Amino acid sequence: MNNPFKNLEPQKVWQYFYEITQIPRPSKHEEKIIEYLENFAKAKNLEYKKDRVGNIVIRKPASKGGENKPMVALQCHVDMVCEKNADVEKNFLIDPIEPYIDNEWVKAKGTTLGADNGIGVAMQLALLDSDIEGLGPIECLFTVDEETGLTGANALENDMIKSKYLINLDSEDEGQIFIGCAGGKNTIGYLPIKYQSGEEKYSAEIFVSGLQGGHSGDDIEKKRGNAIKLITRIIYDLLVNYENIQIIDIEGGNLHNAIPREAKAIITFDTDKDFNKIASIVEKYQNIFKTELKISDPDVKVSISKKGKTNKWLDSELANRIIRLLYAIPHGVFAWSQDIPDFVETSTNLASIKRQNNEYMITTSQRSSLESAKENIGNKVKSAFELADAKVEVTDGYPGWTPNPESFLLKIVAEETEKVLNKKPIIRAIHAGLECGLFSEKFPWLEMVSIGPEMKGVHSPDEKLLIPSVKRTFDILINVLKKIDK
Repeated sequence: MNNPFKNLEPQKVWQYFYEITQIPRPSKHEEKIIEYLENFAKAKNLEYKKDRVGNIVIRKPASKGGENKPMVALQCHVDMVCEKNADVEKNFLIDPIEPYIDNEWVKAKGTTLGADNGIGVAMQLALLDSDIEGLGPIECLFTVDEETGLTGANALENDMIKSKYLINLDSEDEGQIFIGCAGGKNTIGYLPIKYQSGEEKYSAEIFVSGLQGGHSGDDIEKKRGNAIKLITRIIYDLLVNYENIQIIDIEGGNLHNAIPREAKAIITFDTDKDFNKIASIVEKYQNIFKTELKISDPDVKVSISKKGKTNKWLDSELANRIIRLLYAIPHGVFAWSQDIPDFVETSTNLASIKRQNNEYMITTSQRSSLESAKENIGNKVKSAFELADAKVEVTDGYPGWTPNPESFLLKIVAEETEKVLNKKPIIRAIHAGLECGLFSEKFPWLEMVSIGPEMKGVHSPDEKLLIPSVKRTFDILINVLKKIDK
């Protein structure tokens, strides 16, 4: 496709961003973007190093007038969340993203855009390819597999960062400077799938869609619907009130750090009369959800459609355990910070239920700015799994990033942000996980901030990037790099 960004400024940033959208880069499949970065460094005759997991750092000497300035690190991740609408055909391993401009926003056709964190990659490449005077030496770090557990940052080798200062470009809120983040981990339950059979029955699919979803850190406090939770309420009602119904399958959600937007369940019924009763229950919940989510998810939709006949369905005891487990697992904000007004301290996300290797895999993720609270909410979820006789796996997780409000780097970034935006920036911590937490463990001397242009709907096909904010963020970045002198 043609580059839709040809007339946008800064031209180099947008050119690199377009090129990045054309390179498949799902988490754990970053080979093509890594090769692209290596070829870039070679073509520009820049020093670079790749570690054993694929993280790459590219270093550029100081430009004229910046020879006596300290080296500054810029950092972002190269992988992207690959989500699409149900009616979109897309193989993220081989197909490019299809970006387009909608007024002041950049969006993608039916998929995530990958501005998280592709626009950060583009800004770093534009700086590496610049001849701006007054800049000290820079090292641009590109990490892999951030979206599925920060594994690239976790495995980062000790000689990959030499700087005293690091600017992370993985923020989505223009005018906000992040100086701390929550730690997180995943708690996953597995239930072996068992079937039973009987006389042939009709089947129907119930589908929950139209939800916004979003990032399980940034958006968890926005009271958006969780498609798995919604469909569980419907199926629970049906199981309690209609003895003849069996569950053939239930699935929903995708990534551990995304609030589920869609979910479906396939159930049995005996007669058209039974189907009509089920359809009336579905319609009831359509109205209930429309009322409950009228502000946060007004486009929620519940539908039912007839499928073929079957004589095989989930074991009744297993089906009941699954539905009650999904009902019992907590989701959403668990505790608010006692130190920072209106800041989420602890949350948990019921992220997905999928069939895998003849098991149902139910994935949840927990976040907290307090390590003890993270363990507490994780144990709460783990207990629900254990009560349902599920096998439980708990990931190692990642640490939080403790704020340093006295940082010299923060002072410079705040000053330059105010100059460009003509208003004081908001300085805050974020409930989402950032790689800075791991960097603070590996490189305790680092002073760090996280900034970025304005984005909405990340981790969903509604993701969009505000065009004017890209230039403003890039201007801030250049001004900060010129200003750092000690």
